[in-house]
Amino acid sequence: MRTNTDINPDRTDVMSQVEPPAPKASIAASAHKGMPFAEFVILIAGLMALNALAMDIMLPALPDIGAALNIVHENDRQEVLVAYLLGFGGAQLLFGPISDSLGRRTVLLGGLFIYALASIGCLFSDTLNQLLLARFIQGVGCAATRVVAVSIVRDCYSGRKMGKVMSLVMMIFMAVPIVAPAIGQGILLIADWHWIFATLLAAGLTLFFWSLVRLPETLPRARRQRFQYPVILRGYWLTCATRASLGYMLALTFIFGGLFAFITMSQQVFVDIFGLGPWFPLVFASIAIAMSVASYWNSRLVEAIGMRRLSHGATLLFFGTGTLFVLLASLGFRDFWLFTGLMAVLMACFGFIGANFNAMAMEPLGHIAGTASSVIGFVSTLGGAILGYIMGQQFDGTLVPLGMAFAAYGFAALLCILFAEKGRLFEAADRTAV
Repeated sequence: MRTNTDINPDRTDVMSQVEPPAPKASIAASAHKGMPFAEFVILIAGLMALNALAMDIMLPALPDIGAALNIVHENDRQEVLVAYLLGFGGAQLLFGPISDSLGRRTVLLGGLFIYALASIGCLFSDTLNQLLLARFIQGVGCAATRVVAVSIVRDCYSGRKMGKVMSLVMMIFMAVPIVAPAIGQGILLIADWHWIFATLLAAGLTLFFWSLVRLPETLPRARRQRFQYPVILRGYWLTCATRASLGYMLALTFIFGGLFAFITMSQQVFVDIFGLGPWFPLVFASIAIAMSVASYWNSRLVEAIGMRRLSHGATLLFFGTGTLFVLLASLGFRDFWLFTGLMAVLMACFGFIGANFNAMAMEPLGHIAGTASSVIGFVSTLGGAILGYIMGQQFDGTLVPLGMAFAAYGFAALLCILFAEKGRLFEAADRTAV
């Protein structure tokens, strides 16, 4: 009988390339001992949501930041988001191996401390270069929270159970995009944009002390990897050489590319094209609700239906909706309600894709979860940021670039799934995975 900590026997050949894991007895039952399951899920969601908060709370403030820092071209405002994503994506490659060697708590607390210091730097920035540097460092600090959060979940769970936990995490996590723009807009009503970073500072410090007091170490010393460059490089190589991990990592990258394209263009689309003004955060929130609801249903369905059936079907729908989107946009169609409906469908698709793709990419690599999480996070976040930025820079006052992002990146994600599963959809290539 399989348990939450079973490892697929078909992975033995690739796992032999790195140090074997120590005995796994009762890992899932004891790894977060002393912390109730509900608190564990909420804390992990909070750690992952810190990244979304740092992105989405900024959206209403981009015009004010552009005016204050003399940003001439409107598309250049996107650099405030991209600088953060570059730090966030790039630093993950380093934090994973460090957490595999030193343990999860040390890296997590260090990352939150860096995040808090960088938030102070953002708060007192008065030039664009200062802000971009502080945002980059803020992203570096937050990278630790993303890598460690996913690694902690993998320390404790595997298979469909991991998919369920990640879905619950994503369901809570998705509440942040719903409220973050409204929080940013509310701050702008009573203070200037600098105080948005005071809010990020408060969030970082809250998670720092919560983790310090309540979160146990989930990686026992017996299961830690030596911090040696050959071992780290083998872990990097193993992540990229494992077919399923590589395929789903790249598929997630393209889906993130579509999501980041929407985020970077959202303020211009809602304000410049549809003229929503201060109502922009409310509409953004209504679209984000679809993602949260989908994540909830994914958590309810994934153990019964399986990660592949849910995520593959959602990817097909993502591509189909994106194709319809770009066709309508090319014809000059700008109906606000139709646009909102299509965006809700696309965001709901992401709710069925994100957690499952991440879990399936991590599943073969539980014994190097930190390293694997760092590689997957590095590629998917940095790659997605670059893909989103490329499309964001094409914004020309129409919806065509956004539609192209969804259609093209959705098609690329499907190709990556077919690669991961050796030409199959809705089932695993080895017919033993979940």
